[in-house]
Amino acid sequence: MQTTLDTLFEDFERQFDRLRGITSLAGTARMLMDGVRRSDEVLLCFDLPGVDPDTIEVTVDRGVLTVSAHREETYGQDERLFVQERPMGTFTRHVYLSEHLDADHIEAACHNGVLTVRIPVLETARPRRIEIATGGDAKAINT
Repeated sequence: MQTTLDTLFEDFERQFDRLRGITSLAGTARMLMDGVRRSDEVLLCFDLPGVDPDTIEVTVDRGVLTVSAHREETYGQDERLFVQERPMGTFTRHVYLSEHLDADHIEAACHNGVLTVRIPVLETARPRRIEIATGGDAKAINT
């Protein structure tokens, strides 16, 4: 009975982790991301703990931003892994960019395991205040 319950709990934990986005159906790790929209830019922050910044690649092609990274752990000949809960391998995330973003001026930086990607908003898409003419400067707008 104990073995059956252990297996049941392990299956439940795996399914719960999958629903939370920790792993995909294929069992590979997934990058968690936050996105912040400001008036003049969009910031995307990706959690990449333990990833060597040299393995991170950020590309943009036809409005799709792709972030890839690789994490691998090596063990000595006399070491034997008996528990592995941290995902290893290649991580990839695709983000579809709006046509209002300036894909030609994207910047990226990695600090303390967080990759931050800055995407400027095109000038034409930025919020702006419209002046209202009054008094002698005002002309009727025909509708």
